Amino acid sequence: MTNTIEQLSAVEKLIEQNSGIRLDIGCGGNKMPGYVGMDLRALPGVDIVHDVEQYPWPLPDECVMTAVASHLVEHIAPQRFGFINFMNEVWRVMKTGGEFAIATPHGYSPGYLQDPTHCNPCNEATWSYFDPFEPNTQGALWGIYQPKPWRIKYLAWDPSANIEVVLVKRSLKEIANV
Repeated sequence: MTNTIEQLSAVEKLIEQNSGIRLDIGCGGNKMPGYVGMDLRALPGVDIVHDVEQYPWPLPDECVMTAVASHLVEHIAPQRFGFINFMNEVWRVMKTGGEFAIATPHGYSPGYLQDPTHCNPCNEATWSYFDPFEPNTQGALWGIYQPKPWRIKYLAWDPSANIEVVLVKRSLKEIANV
């Protein structure tokens, strides 16, 4: 296994060569091809061994073009704004206009309820808390906590199965008058 300095050096080289990286957050042993994988566990294919709930991540601001988190967010501890802190950290490392794709079990689904490590249930309304211009709520849910701003690009869900959402990083200038 390589050490942290070697891991970060390799990631810095990718950022420089490609003007950014594609990041698989919580990749486990199933990192997406062409992505830099970050996980708590030092599994084969993990490029950055790091606890995603420890901030800041060992990545520079705005170095990620695209990020994915498949069946990770339901494990983010919600205490002390934990999920909002996580989303704000993803926002920090994303380039403006970058896309963040999330797949998670719906908070009402058997898949969510069966796993004793699931602690952060999400449903279709959860994402409105991150979009200051979400049309169904006119940004009212975002206004409660005012996390870093995202735009909901795509949202599909089944209460008995999963949620898939694609968020796009908004700039702070976009929300200056909200």
